[in-house]
Amino acid sequence: MSSDTPSSNGSGDVPTVLVRDASGRQLLCFLEQLIPLDGQDYALLTPVDTPVCLVKIAADDDGDDEVIEELDGAGPILSVADVVLQEHDLTLVRSAVTLTVSGELEEPDPEELEEELDDEDDDEDSDLYEMLIQFRHEDQEYGLFIPLDPFFVVARMANGEGVLVEGEEFERVQPRIEAELDERDLGDD
Repeated sequence: MSSDTPSSNGSGDVPTVLVRDASGRQLLCFLEQLIPLDGQDYALLTPVDTPVCLVKIAADDDGDDEVIEELDGAGPILSVADVVLQEHDLTLVRSAVTLTVSGELEEPDPEELEEELDDEDDDEDSDLYEMLIQFRHEDQEYGLFIPLDPFFVVARMANGEGVLVEGEEFERVQPRIEAELDERDLGDD
C-alpha cells in the first residue's frame, strides 16, 4: 500500500480521507473516486458528517432567506446553534470546506422526499435544502439547513491525506475531473 492510499474507516467498506484546507481545518470524508491527472491523484469525496449551511431567515414571507457564506463573524450565532443541536445530541463542527453536524440524524424517508419534490412547484432555490434546526439570535431567525443534493469535495492527495483544491487549481482541474467521471460512467454502461 503506497503512502498516498486512503485509510479504511474501520468497517472495511469505504476508505476515508482526512482533508485539510489552507487554514488547517480538517474534514473527514469518504473516498468516492480517485482520479489521476498530470501525475497527481485527485479525490472526489463526500463528508462523513452531515454538511449544513447557516441561513438567515427572512423576517417576512416575501423576503428571501440568505445563506451566510462568510462565517468569520458568525461565532455568536454558531454558539446558539451549538446549544440547540446539543439538545438533540448533535454537535456542530467547524470543518474545512463547510460546517458539518455529527451525531445520529434521522434519515428522511426517500418516498416522502420524492413526494415533497413532486408536490413542490419548480422554485429551484427552496427545494435545495431541508431545515435541520431553527433558532433565534438577537431578534433574528436563523436555521441550519442540509443540502439535498450530494455535497462533493475535491482534494489533491498527498501522503495519505487530502489537501483541499481551491481557487485557480479548482478552476483548472474541475472540468477535467468531470470529463474523466463522464468517461467512466460511459464505460460502465
